[in-house]
Amino acid sequence: MILPPVLRKAGPFGLAVGAGALMAQGLAPVSAIWVMPLALLVIAALFQSMPTPRHAAALGWLFGCGYFGFGLSWIMEPFQVDAATYGWMAPFALMLMAGGLSLFWGLAFWAAARLGRGDWRLLALIGFWGLVELARAYVLTGFPWAGFAQLALPGDVVLRAVPWVGSHGVMLAILLAILPVVLIRQRPFWALVPAVLVAVAMAWLPEARPFGGNLPLTEQTVRLVQPNAPQAEKWLPEKRWLFVQRMLEYTAAEPDRAGGRRPDLVIWPETSIPTLQNYIDEIRPALIEAARGAELLYGIQREENGRYMNSAVVMSAEGEALDIYDKMHLVPFGEYMPLPKLWERFGVFGLASRAKGGYAPGTQRRLLDTIAGRALPLICYEGVFAQDVNAAPARPDYLVLITNDAWFGSYSGPYQHLVQAQLRAAEQGLPMLRAANTGVSAVIDPYGQLRDSLPLNTAGYLDARLPEPLPPTLYSRTGDWPTALVALLLVGVSGLPRLVVKRRRTLA
Repeated sequence: MILPPVLRKAGPFGLAVGAGALMAQGLAPVSAIWVMPLALLVIAALFQSMPTPRHAAALGWLFGCGYFGFGLSWIMEPFQVDAATYGWMAPFALMLMAGGLSLFWGLAFWAAARLGRGDWRLLALIGFWGLVELARAYVLTGFPWAGFAQLALPGDVVLRAVPWVGSHGVMLAILLAILPVVLIRQRPFWALVPAVLVAVAMAWLPEARPFGGNLPLTEQTVRLVQPNAPQAEKWLPEKRWLFVQRMLEYTAAEPDRAGGRRPDLVIWPETSIPTLQNYIDEIRPALIEAARGAELLYGIQREENGRYMNSAVVMSAEGEALDIYDKMHLVPFGEYMPLPKLWERFGVFGLASRAKGGYAPGTQRRLLDTIAGRALPLICYEGVFAQDVNAAPARPDYLVLITNDAWFGSYSGPYQHLVQAQLRAAEQGLPMLRAANTGVSAVIDPYGQLRDSLPLNTAGYLDARLPEPLPPTLYSRTGDWPTALVALLLVGVSGLPRLVVKRRRTLA
């Protein structure tokens, strides 16, 4: 692929940054699907022109810096909640995050240039890129935000595909369909076959797993409560109980639809009650009165043996704590600090932690028994990780995600988080109930589609019937192993020409 003169003047490395920034516009809320194939074609052409693996590594790293630097700009928002203390950290946090995540991409580009020869370098790049994206989801607790499936989600094609191959499998399919197109002039067959195969597979998916339509609903009515408490005000002594009073009023309110019925289950967001579960007796009578016979699932902190947990509690209509889940996958530098003794010297603690030493992780991933069925609880950040959902001890009837997206600002962060919730529902074929402090609270069906929602930065409540789950998906049974094996196969095949040349030299 020959680049136009205007693009060549920018220089390959400057163009890589620009292509990455352009591709970031495919993420929510812009969700411009067309930018991804354009950016990938540009970076593939530039990669083919790199003279050495070192140049290829720099190209991949800079492409990642442009992409993550723009796509994850919401990371600066949490530091503005207490700007006087933490505001100075915001630009450094974004630079470190973007630069650190881009190292994965730089490694993939370096390895592909090192192993592959000629046109085979593109196949190596696809394989290595798939592997490093998997690594990004797992290494150092993982951070798979801004994955390729999230770029393409506004189209139903992705939601049709993830039940089969998961989000990482979708990434491989995207790369196989797009990157070889840069060889269309030299290798038209090579370039078009992968794209045709991916297109045929996508066309077949709706037939193999019918998509959308009228889903059967359970008998249970659920209510999602959204108090819209700004993070800067959420814990202020003079305001925090005003938000609780708002939630109590919404919980006790009449159905939000004419002819509706009282909810069987009411769900409040993450850390919605500004006290410890240890002292819940002080507010228990108000909770029982507001629930009016319904079960209540709420987010709260609790203390046990000097350890503080971020928890979800199911309370019966009589006020008994029926079940408790403690969040397991905590946010580094948010809910806890790695090497805490070091950071304590500088007076830096987890941004979202109310305890000085940070939260302690839960010890068991488990299901919660509710009146609406068995629920797999996910607290905020846990909804980002497909492997956390796959780690459920048994198949639940639905997913419940409680979150406080007030930390993410009001532009891109909350919408990108919502997109990942849709992917988790579609991957498992399970409905999801998502209660968010500032929004977007939503009922997501097992196809990953939004059935009903409350807008961002709006106080209110939403009544809905819970959709029935679909049969278990292929991805729910296999996880990411097939994707990893395919990526390894691509890497192996791409290295064959180098092995052949080496063997010929040996024989000569």
